[in-house]
Amino acid sequence: MRNFILLIATLFLGSLAWSQLDEARRITQDLCKPEFHGRGYVNQGDVKAAHYIAGEFEKIGLEPLDSSFLQAFNLQVNTFPSSMAVSYGEKQLIPGKHFMVDAHSPSFDGQLVPAVIDTNILKSQIQLQDIFEQVQKEEKNAFLIDTRGLSARREREIRANLTGLSAYAPVVILTHQKFTWSVGRKQYNNIVITLQDSVYQEGQTLRVNVDAELIKNYTAYNVIGQVKAKKKTKKTIVFTGHYDHLGRMGADTYFPGANDNASGTAMLITMAKYFKENPADYNIVFIAFGGEEAGLVGSEYFVKHPQLKLKKIKFLLNLDIMGSGEEGITVVNGTVHTKAYESLVAINNEHGYLTRIKKRGPTQNSDHYFFSLEGVPSFFIYTMGPNKHYHDVFDTYEELSFNEFEDITKLLIRFVELR
Repeated sequence: MRNFILLIATLFLGSLAWSQLDEARRITQDLCKPEFHGRGYVNQGDVKAAHYIAGEFEKIGLEPLDSSFLQAFNLQVNTFPSSMAVSYGEKQLIPGKHFMVDAHSPSFDGQLVPAVIDTNILKSQIQLQDIFEQVQKEEKNAFLIDTRGLSARREREIRANLTGLSAYAPVVILTHQKFTWSVGRKQYNNIVITLQDSVYQEGQTLRVNVDAELIKNYTAYNVIGQVKAKKKTKKTIVFTGHYDHLGRMGADTYFPGANDNASGTAMLITMAKYFKENPADYNIVFIAFGGEEAGLVGSEYFVKHPQLKLKKIKFLLNLDIMGSGEEGITVVNGTVHTKAYESLVAINNEHGYLTRIKKRGPTQNSDHYFFSLEGVPSFFIYTMGPNKHYHDVFDTYEELSFNEFEDITKLLIRFVELR
């Protein structure tokens, strides 16, 4: 009899996953549309996304934990709402492809005539002093740091050490590495621009017109819903994932954030629909966090202002980057919660869902972090695969394979049901 029930459950999960995958694709594609502005802070793209997710929660039939699905919090954030123009003479450069403006940059309108710092002379105090004096004497009005030829790791080190030059003048960083962007929470004294070496014109001045706005008290939202257990209990499983992304870099360029993390938001909603239709032995809470890309702001706020007792959380599963999985998944905190990790692996071995489940130690890089600090057993799960677009303008819906989306949902459903 038990084998018959397991067979029926397996068949049901298979048919459910196929129907849910279409919904997940729809939600991911919606969240990547221009009207959500990259789910950032220009044009309140993140707020529009929060209301969209709350609408999905309501449509499924979730209940709010409080009086509303929305939990408000505030943060300071730097934005780029309009002009984003950089050119060499008549050649207009394309934001996100040819150049990036550092997320902490202020506005700038004018010509940049840079003094060049070749990284080969960084150990020469005399040569560095000469370059610095060129800017001090206004012979030049910017620094250009040439990192071509350096490894990605060495370039990050140079960038971290020399971005501080923006306290004195604008900085241009010349690179051959892949672009990534972020969210700024403050403004430097001067603009910092990164240029691809393919568009660099040695000895030429850059024409720059960039508009930045530092918003000191921006209101963002977490979106929270629940499904109550079959029988009354205080024990709870929590699914989380951030819905925010990087937003707009100027009026015409936005970061869709398909894999990071429209895909994880879609999986969160997929889980909500399943457990609404199939209540578990636990209460299941679903939290779509805002402010993750700005430094885990939404999840930190929730932990400090919880709408449920954290000690009642039996396990938390944080979902981020769910759009591929051809090479399996990584489980952050797998080395901490070994029995739970072994349970995931055993389920996977039994059903053959994924090619690999890799364990990793604790990290501070997603919304599980502040829960972990409070002793909440937590996994942060992300997929591995050939899609390497991350924090760039090429992380689009069209780049997602969703190859293992349904298998991951089955794995997580079984994990919860066996807790």
